[in-house]
Amino acid sequence: MKGGGFMEKRKIFIAIALLVALMPLFVGAAVLPTPSPAVGGNPVTLNEIGDTIQLIARWLIVISVVIAVIMIIWGGIMWMAARGDDKKVEAARKTIWNGIFGAAIVLAVGVIMQTIASVVNRGFFN
Repeated sequence: MKGGGFMEKRKIFIAIALLVALMPLFVGAAVLPTPSPAVGGNPVTLNEIGDTIQLIARWLIVISVVIAVIMIIWGGIMWMAARGDDKKVEAARKTIWNGIFGAAIVLAVGVIMQTIASVVNRGFFN
């Protein structure tokens, strides 16, 4: 029969379904071992998670602002080294503006994150 028939495809489907259904028996997963008791220690609190996220966010904001300032300074150096070449002056101007926009975006994200953190901690409405 050309192209396999409906019955042929149905047999293959049933065989695959049975294989999937019986797979736990084949791999020995029918008997699960008893889990070991939890290791002692102090649980992590929501405040600790929030403090860690805030620490990482502040660090990333500081690093980003430093990179933006470096871009602005690099653009100024490029402008001074352009010596009147219009293409180089335009590239330097773009570098400076990109540094300014980057710093503005990073600082705006910092303000948004602080606002969200104060809303989550319910300190915003007090």
